[in-house]
Amino acid sequence: MENRAGKSIKVGSSSSEYECFVPAPLPPQNPGIQFDDEMIYLISEANRYLGRLDELTDTLLSPNYFVYLYARKEATLSSQIEGTQATFSDLIKAEAGMADEVPDDVKEIENYVKATGYGFERLETLPLSLRLIREIHAILMEGVRGENKTPGEFRRSQNWIGGYSIRTASYIPPSVEYLNSCLDSFEKFMHENGRMSPLIKAALIHSQFEMIHPFLDGNGRVGRLLIAFYLAANDLLHRPTLYLSKFIKRNQQAYYECLFNIHAKGDYESWIKFFLTGVIETAREAVEIARSISALREEDLKKINAMGRTSENALTIYESLFDKPTISIEEATKKLGASPATSSRLLERLCEKNILSNLDNRKRKKVFIYRRYIDLFNKD
Repeated sequence: MENRAGKSIKVGSSSSEYECFVPAPLPPQNPGIQFDDEMIYLISEANRYLGRLDELTDTLLSPNYFVYLYARKEATLSSQIEGTQATFSDLIKAEAGMADEVPDDVKEIENYVKATGYGFERLETLPLSLRLIREIHAILMEGVRGENKTPGEFRRSQNWIGGYSIRTASYIPPSVEYLNSCLDSFEKFMHENGRMSPLIKAALIHSQFEMIHPFLDGNGRVGRLLIAFYLAANDLLHRPTLYLSKFIKRNQQAYYECLFNIHAKGDYESWIKFFLTGVIETAREAVEIARSISALREEDLKKINAMGRTSENALTIYESLFDKPTISIEEATKKLGASPATSSRLLERLCEKNILSNLDNRKRKKVFIYRRYIDLFNKD
């Protein structure tokens, strides 16, 4: 089988023979990407919503208010796509120190958060490259499922997608002998400065990475992170505020079908339209969250300003909640330089104002949570 996306090549001999798919270098040729009216409209709308999102997050008092939890929600959803059972609440509790032992599923999400932060920081000094991809993968796989599958290293054996064996697989990526040439072409495409729309290119980068499937495990998570990294590296967004895992999880079957039809039929256009629709929906939802954060903050500041003598300390605690939406009496005592009794009374007053609530009273360490803020990110 051969089409503009690549070709199937026989590998091995006799009873061990199978066919792997070797993707053709990007961009697609014969023909190139077909831009019909729907495609042009989706590109325009996606760029419009990205611009609106960037503008709105720039006007927030601190964009970190938005980025902190948004990245964690993305980490949770992206990990769930790969079978992780841990929830957003599990992650928040673990980061608040509420878990005696952090489950492996939560560690996978924590690794995703670390990999996200590391990647965006690394992009300031290193271009998006195979080297960065390997570094990200090593962080993702550290100490979790798949840690025995050469974290940070491209595979040296054949893998496959779907099925219990290579014989029943729904897709077999390029064999090891073709892997390096596929990756070299992939990296060159990432670095090309052509006239292609960055959004189209981001879509192609993701689909090509998934077709190459260069790691033994963790390809889906790395591939989704690549979208955010590419958009940031090419200044489509000033901050990491667009992640597609929620859209992909909500439309998981359609996502897999679009990727399947690239290698099966050479159909890039359906995938690109799906991707652009995801950008539009995700950016629109992110804009709504950013607006809700601004409204929530304004409402809560009015309550704090009415607290009289304690308003200054209350504001100190409140502002810290956007960097970490949970706080213990011990942490409040340290931030304020006050006694535990004074800090405890202040946190209780913030509960009375419906700003904080108790996270878990059964624990010896009493922890309070900014639940209304977290709930903004917890909607389906």
